[in-house]
Amino acid sequence: DEIPTVVGIFSAFGLVFSVSLFAWICCQRKSSKSNKTPPYKFVHVLKGVDIYPENLNSKKKFGADDKSESKNKSSMPKNSLHLDLEKRDLNGNFPKATPKIQSSSDLENLSPKHFAEKKKDSVSPDSLKSITSLSSEDKQDKLGTLFFSLEYNFEKKAFVVNIKEARGLPAMDEQSMTSDPYIKMTILPEKKHKVKTRVLRKTLDPAFDETFTFYGIPYSQIQDLTLHFTILSFDRFSRDDVIGEVLIPLAGIELSEGRLLMDREIIKRNVRKSSGRGELLISLCYQSTTNTLTVVVLKARHLPKSDVSGLSDPYVKVNLYHAKKRISKKKTHVKKCTPNAVFNELFVFDIPCEGLDDISIEFLVLDSDRGSRNEVIGRLTLGCSAEGTGGEHWKEICEYPRRQIAKWHMLCDG
Repeated sequence: DEIPTVVGIFSAFGLVFSVSLFAWICCQRKSSKSNKTPPYKFVHVLKGVDIYPENLNSKKKFGADDKSESKNKSSMPKNSLHLDLEKRDLNGNFPKATPKIQSSSDLENLSPKHFAEKKKDSVSPDSLKSITSLSSEDKQDKLGTLFFSLEYNFEKKAFVVNIKEARGLPAMDEQSMTSDPYIKMTILPEKKHKVKTRVLRKTLDPAFDETFTFYGIPYSQIQDLTLHFTILSFDRFSRDDVIGEVLIPLAGIELSEGRLLMDREIIKRNVRKSSGRGELLISLCYQSTTNTLTVVVLKARHLPKSDVSGLSDPYVKVNLYHAKKRISKKKTHVKKCTPNAVFNELFVFDIPCEGLDDISIEFLVLDSDRGSRNEVIGRLTLGCSAEGTGGEHWKEICEYPRRQIAKWHMLCDG
């Protein structure tokens, strides 16, 4: 009787030891995985969250302790130019109270650790006076000012862009006399990094305070890059309104001394493409026996620059209409970085009526933009009521069925 009891006790101890060992191994594997740096191309940070991946798992992920915050506030000079996060409203915006202009002697006492001094890039007393002294007529002509900061971390090989705020934006909603602004940012010329901020509702002075960290960019390449900011107003029922843009070439900007605070006036978006939208080569064939319409999107040429990077990523969307109602849609593949695209894609549409009197077809040439709405480069409509080459092309395919007829067409505004 004693031997089975001893065996049972040892078995129980062995089972407990095995379970404990297995649990310890699992915990070690989990902790080792959590300590690995995730392969981020960039890290998006809201309102002061730490910017480096290895710190995102620490206890200070969502801010420092109260003691450290009090120390930082006490150590910061009273006259320094900084954004007071505690004075924001529920939307995260600053109150519209007029800012107090500091004297030039106070601004000279700023330590270089906070902001690098630049004649054109840094916030000077003259720029503050120019912003606050704008008359009501000047403000109507202005599109506002964008405030942001740039920094390069040599240890992490990370380029850091902090979009702080925008002031004095125009009202894009005529009913409420306000806007719902957000900002899209692209690093040119490659356009590999495309990011955007959150939308702030009903404000003309949005305070974003969002940080974007881009890893793997050598400091030697910073001088060859250009930052492109597009300021937009969100519209739930139609295409978002473009307020303006800011273009920052980084050539000549020195980031080795630390963080650089900058401000730029928002200008109207470059609309060079309005002078010429390019051309589209289309081939059509109407089969009267099967009552089908064969459409071949062949080529596009002389497409305009969709943005300041110089090249677009075009594709064509084809919509078939019957009595002004869309009944079918197709689209081609995207052609990367070219103003002269070769598609050679064929689509066959079934016609719901006899003849082509109530049929029209629309071609939309769009620029593919990952992460946001695709922009219309140009538009073309073919049908009985179409003017110019569109009407002539349609008349020919009606007179000569079963014949494939190709023509070049000028694109009009989208």
